[in-house]
Amino acid sequence: MTPPALTVDELRTIGLFGAVGDDTLQFLVGRLTVTTPAPGNVVFQEGDVARDLFIVMNGEMEVLKRSRSGVDARVALLGPGDWFGEMSILDVQPRSATVRVLAPSRLVRVGAADLDALYRHDLKGYALIVLNVARELSRRLRVADGLLADFVANVMGQYVSQRRRSAS
Repeated sequence: MTPPALTVDELRTIGLFGAVGDDTLQFLVGRLTVTTPAPGNVVFQEGDVARDLFIVMNGEMEVLKRSRSGVDARVALLGPGDWFGEMSILDVQPRSATVRVLAPSRLVRVGAADLDALYRHDLKGYALIVLNVARELSRRLRVADGLLADFVANVMGQYVSQRRRSAS
């Protein structure tokens, strides 16, 4: 079954395309690929080579990060309006995590070639999308910094308490 066609109205609701004009969104609608992966499917694996990001139009994804001990830890849940895989567009490095489908989903794939075509078509629209990616990465870094600070404070608090008990 063919996934429903993508529309400008749908793209307009996605933060990635914030402030991008309708003519540019129409250009993208003609280029972007829509997929409908089934629950349990892996969109990509940590370590994969790639040059594309995905937007969740419908459904739910989980992001898994492998620990040094080999345990896959869930680090995020994603739903409609979220996007993932953007790091591969910016840094040309292997995938930093695995993303698995949890519920029937509809995804839009945005490849590096799509962004290159947009760059040539509408430099302002391209710049707005890159800025929106940077804003989201900054937001995620702030969240990660807060989690890391809480974790370190908790571990240090436990260590200091143990040391005080041992010294008594």
